[in-house]
Amino acid sequence: MKTFKILFVTLLLLCSSLGVKAQCTFRNTAFNPGEFLTYNLYYNWKFVWVKAGSASMYVVKSNYRGTPAYRCSLTTRGNHRVDDFFVLRDTLLCYSSLQMAPLYFRKGAREGSRYYVDEVFYSYPNGRQHIRQHKLTPQHRNEWKQRTLNDCVYDMLNIFLRARSFEPLNWKKGHVVSFPIADGDNIDPAQLRFTGKTTIKGDNGVKYRCLRLSYYEREDGKWRHIVDFFISDDQNHVPIRLDMFLKFGSAKAFLVGMKGIRNPMTSIVR
Repeated sequence: MKTFKILFVTLLLLCSSLGVKAQCTFRNTAFNPGEFLTYNLYYNWKFVWVKAGSASMYVVKSNYRGTPAYRCSLTTRGNHRVDDFFVLRDTLLCYSSLQMAPLYFRKGAREGSRYYVDEVFYSYPNGRQHIRQHKLTPQHRNEWKQRTLNDCVYDMLNIFLRARSFEPLNWKKGHVVSFPIADGDNIDPAQLRFTGKTTIKGDNGVKYRCLRLSYYEREDGKWRHIVDFFISDDQNHVPIRLDMFLKFGSAKAFLVGMKGIRNPMTSIVR
């Protein structure tokens, strides 16, 4: 299941292309350490929307193997009301350098009866990006791969941190951006399509002007619509609502609260 590949490929990509060399650095204008976001999750069951659980995300300043870094964590928790239909227990973790280069990614997921782990380890020898990919399969097998790349790839959480500082001012409706995403064993093609602007009300009762972005992944030779993101139309680019098109049904996530936001929320509709 890709529920939170969904949540945190969010904002991909608010610029015309990744177009960067393997140093993979960028400037951060969107968040500060100490930011904390919370969401309510809803699942559509037989045409009825039921409260399915919650999600939270935070960023702190830390270090990774002696390198100063941002540490970002995302957790999703389904509640017992929907456990009979599906079990969702995901924990995502990443480290990114203070210059926004990805350093590490981990996803541990319990989805239904399945439990698996994806990891990506990044290094940058001789101006190129090297990644080690690790997957613990639901059958408890450890699988490893290594790749050295000329251009940058990202995981779902590191790209979320990076993409929040991109600027979509010159985007027009229908604009498409293509990019690669790594997990524990693959590098997959994906697309983000800008589909316009709208006003969205969060579960905090506040209305926001939002950019609507549709995320697609290439599967079996076809593009599959994964999620629509509604992100605040300001410098923070906070996800306000997500509409998720899952293999087992559909789900939505609504913003409940935010703390430690870096910039004024100028997208609020008064």
